[in-house]
Amino acid sequence: MVVDDERSMREFLAIMLGKNGYRVETVARGEEALERIGRSLFDLVITDLSMPGMDGLEVLKRVKDVSPTTAVVLITAYATTESAVEAMKLGAFDYVIKPFKVDELNIIIRNALEKRRLLDENRLLRRELVSRFGFSNLVGHSPAMLAVYDMIRKVQDTHTNVLITGESGTGKELVARAIHYNGTRKDFPFVAVNCGAIPENLIESELFGHKRGAFTGAVTSKPGLFQTAEGGTVLLDEIAEMPINTQVKLLRALQERTFKNLGGVEDIHVNVRVIAATNRDLAEEVRCGRFREDLYYRLNVIQIHLPPLRERMEDLPLLADHFLSKFIAEYQKPLTGIHADAMRVLMSHDYPGNVRELANILERAVALEPGDEIRLSSLPPNLVSSGDTASSRMTFEFPEEGIDLDAALAALERQFLLQALERSGGVKKRAAELLRISFRSMRYRLDKHGIEAGDDDTSA
Repeated sequence: MVVDDERSMREFLAIMLGKNGYRVETVARGEEALERIGRSLFDLVITDLSMPGMDGLEVLKRVKDVSPTTAVVLITAYATTESAVEAMKLGAFDYVIKPFKVDELNIIIRNALEKRRLLDENRLLRRELVSRFGFSNLVGHSPAMLAVYDMIRKVQDTHTNVLITGESGTGKELVARAIHYNGTRKDFPFVAVNCGAIPENLIESELFGHKRGAFTGAVTSKPGLFQTAEGGTVLLDEIAEMPINTQVKLLRALQERTFKNLGGVEDIHVNVRVIAATNRDLAEEVRCGRFREDLYYRLNVIQIHLPPLRERMEDLPLLADHFLSKFIAEYQKPLTGIHADAMRVLMSHDYPGNVRELANILERAVALEPGDEIRLSSLPPNLVSSGDTASSRMTFEFPEEGIDLDAALAALERQFLLQALERSGGVKKRAAELLRISFRSMRYRLDKHGIEAGDDDTSA
């Protein structure tokens, strides 16, 4: 939009911008400009500074109130230092003095629109990050996972250091990202570093940066990850692998929020939140002298423990559905679900690799499955064989006098019903899903065995 009380200037800019491929609207008064901005979204407003009624500075201010992302360029034949300073304070992209050169104005317009595009792209990427690493990416309704979600909500808006513990593959980095992207630091960087993947002689430089000439090969100065993450979050993954010497410097950075570059003499102040993660028992590492006790207590202000998958198997069907949907979309396969036999094998595995292992199994299955359901033939052979072995372990002592088969089967059924209710926290509908039976069949069997359980909402 071009706002200028001079008709000749409006027409000139409309022709010039139109030839460059822009769609242009022109108005003579600031009041009319605001009416149109209230109805349509403009990428750029070029406004004269001195106009009858509402002047250019007021147009700039009102445009920014209505549409903060719209770029505004002021043009004037009566430039003053005061008006230029005021324009920049109010958020003007540039301040152009008449008479101006067409090429220079074109450059300013291109730069303004490019900045607007980058801002829009940045906002879109941040929304995608929040969506990708929000709570929806953490799957599970088990009591242990509900406790994890509750803790994330409690700490996400604080600046407290957090220690995330759990076996490899349980999703520690996902929890760290959920804390960051749902909290007050979400608009600032999230920087993750695997302390075990960086050589011992380079980790200090990687974290805190170095000055030129600090060591052989340091031909230029380089900021560390703590500086890169200014205002945001640093995830120190596999923190137990950090060398003792580096632990000393990290402790000071956490205590004082300052550090020195390698080879530097000046203190650098940073505002970052530190989240540490480990699959080891850090308390045991302290007892063995491999980890500093003072650093342990500094990191372990709030601890979030992720349970292994084998301890929350009630979440496996949900996790399986989550990964199946993800890989069906990725591989564009027309799959409808997981066959009951394949699900039984998945449920019988103990998952030493935890959620990551389940994801890998299902990715392989989706890639290999030729039919419309994931079947046993698409699961890893060792998984299927171990599942068969597990099912064959159910052996009984057969008494010499024989056995009442109906009574034995009834006792076994009762035991499975009780275990399913225990695993589901007493929720009959969920227990029925674990036993692969209908909710009506679940109620019938509970009545048959005289088992009382809490009422479920059958409409769910």
